[in-house]
Amino acid sequence: MTATATSTPPPAAPKAAGGKGGRTRLSLPVILLIIAGALAALSAVRAITGAQDLTSAGQISAALSLAVPIGMAGLGGLWAERAGVVNIGLEGMMILGTFFGAWAGWQTSPWLGVLVGILGGMFGGLLHAVATVTFGVDHIISGIAINILAVGFTTYFAKLWFNTGAAAAAGGSPKQSPPADSITSITVPGLSDWLADIEKHHWFLVSDVAGILGGLVTNLSLLTIVAVALVVGTFFVLWKTAFGLRLRSCGENPVAAESLGVNVYKYKYIAVIVSGGLAGLGGAYLSLVTSHIYNEGQTGGRGYIGLAAMIFGNWRPGGLAMGAGLFGFADALQLRSGGQSVHALLLLLFAVLVAIAAWKAYKKRWITSSIAIVIGVGVFIWYLGTESVPVEFVSATPYIVTLLVLSLSAQRLRMPKADGMRYRKGEGK
Repeated sequence: MTATATSTPPPAAPKAAGGKGGRTRLSLPVILLIIAGALAALSAVRAITGAQDLTSAGQISAALSLAVPIGMAGLGGLWAERAGVVNIGLEGMMILGTFFGAWAGWQTSPWLGVLVGILGGMFGGLLHAVATVTFGVDHIISGIAINILAVGFTTYFAKLWFNTGAAAAAGGSPKQSPPADSITSITVPGLSDWLADIEKHHWFLVSDVAGILGGLVTNLSLLTIVAVALVVGTFFVLWKTAFGLRLRSCGENPVAAESLGVNVYKYKYIAVIVSGGLAGLGGAYLSLVTSHIYNEGQTGGRGYIGLAAMIFGNWRPGGLAMGAGLFGFADALQLRSGGQSVHALLLLLFAVLVAIAAWKAYKKRWITSSIAIVIGVGVFIWYLGTESVPVEFVSATPYIVTLLVLSLSAQRLRMPKADGMRYRKGEGK
């Protein structure tokens, strides 16, 4: 079979490579310089505004916890899209991970719950692979369908499994599971207290570095360490092994890969199923580490934000991790500090827009530079004229950051050439 009769099939995969494409990658010294500049700017904003929570250990710890589900969803998207399959269904796969992870974690142990959550996400990935790879269904339509199915499935079975018998007696309800046990967290003894003492002095830059490092060594969940290892492992598997080269070739030019003996269908299936498993892990993290229970609507669009983090990272693990950290930081800021810290970020946003305007002017892109400086002036006037921001704006901070980051990074992106395109064996003959 080919595509469904009711939907237009995706465009066919390219039969030949078309030029080099892409952008020049930033060198490690440049990346470190950018990170140092961002840290100095954040420290200056903290010192000027008095918003001490911007770089506190508690803020960084919360940001890391909130970044992991986003990062796992984004990593899942990276696996699928590097093989040429767009995975809009990450949100639904995360939902399956939250539900099955909490269900198994409550009945057995949290680590077994993590495994079952991964399997739930992999099931969603398998459905997406069957629809897109085998039957040629449009990738976007298939992903949206999985999101809808996941919501309906979990809503129905939550009422069936969590609202009766022992589950109801243990605190379950139609929208919530009974609580599961916690996954072990670790704190580096001595180092955590020493960094906390330095942070309390609120020294410029020094205390900020201490706060950031303190957040990374205090109450760190073992599952967070697993997630970081998966990001590093993905880089080595996809970029340093023959398996990864074959998988990425399926996303760049599957017809050429087929001519070299690569089983394109197999690699696409593997990639999409792994994609679902990683999204399921992100969902299980939400229900077993962040809250210890399943709640209806728990993912809150993090699957889509993970997709945005992957795009921001230019379909590479390092950039994805930075994007997930940024979105997690914005989410933690609005949850912990409310309007004061978000108001302080307006000053940082002004500085960023001025820097962008200067860079665009240097490149002689006058229209873009003018737009950036006009918006920057508006943000600065807003900062001077107010002492806080509306509650509605505070709660929308992560999503606004998502839009801003994508708009600012759009010009430097290069997706895999055959991403989202239909592939049929033997098309190049």
